[in-house]
Amino acid sequence: MSPEVLQPPVVDTAKTPGRAQTRARAARRRRVLVNAARVVLLVAVLGLWEALSRTKVIDPFNFSMPSKIWDQIHVWVTHGTALGSLGEQIWYTLYEALLGWGLGVVTGVLLGIALGRIRLLAEILGPYIKVLNSIPRIVLAPIFLIWFGLGPSSKVASAVVLVFFPVFFNAFQGAREVDRNLVANARILGASDRRVTLQVVVPSATSWIFTSLHVSFGFALIGAIVGEYIGATKGIGLLVAQSQNTFNAAGVYAAMVILAVVALVAEGLLTFAERRVFRWKPAGSDS
Repeated sequence: MSPEVLQPPVVDTAKTPGRAQTRARAARRRRVLVNAARVVLLVAVLGLWEALSRTKVIDPFNFSMPSKIWDQIHVWVTHGTALGSLGEQIWYTLYEALLGWGLGVVTGVLLGIALGRIRLLAEILGPYIKVLNSIPRIVLAPIFLIWFGLGPSSKVASAVVLVFFPVFFNAFQGAREVDRNLVANARILGASDRRVTLQVVVPSATSWIFTSLHVSFGFALIGAIVGEYIGATKGIGLLVAQSQNTFNAAGVYAAMVILAVVALVAEGLLTFAERRVFRWKPAGSDS
């Protein structure tokens, strides 16, 4: 064998960094373009809405206008609401949503992993879970209000039932989709069922579970808001109900804007946590 065959391939180090820098610049330009397009779209929609309302093309009494919505938010921030400070209303709703979300996630993950691992349990409980999932869960809010009263318990219960099912089905599917070779290798090495579940199944299902967390927190907010809208002593949902009862369209939209901001912040925090958990994945892969 000639010496040339044993020599490693020559890599042009001058070109490789150049390609990486080009890709990085292209990615930055794309992010700037996307963010600019988002801002332009938002400004265009708000500007068109404002113009149509001011020219009475659409009824400003029913549809309000962005300037009045901003004024309503400013009044709530500076002078508070009829129920107390705006921060107190946001925290009350967020507390109910977070507590319901946490309980729904824990129960959904535990039951989903259990049914995904234990076939007999899945065969016994499967039909009941399908029946419960077919019930429109929003209609349970009045029942929870009767059971638990006007306090936060009824809103937490509404959030739990909305969060549970998407988390459960993702955890169940994640447990079922585990690589059978990994499970077999773990058993060959002497791992018990408990160790297989904790060290193989749960880590493999984590990606599935995190996927459901993004959607489920929005469901938790919906559960809390619907419960407050039906009956509560404070919260953003009660602000919506009071604004509707007084025909204050700006107040309804203002509450919706506040909820959207809360949901976006929560989504950002979940995305940050997900990236921290899945740091081992390539940047371009879905986590």
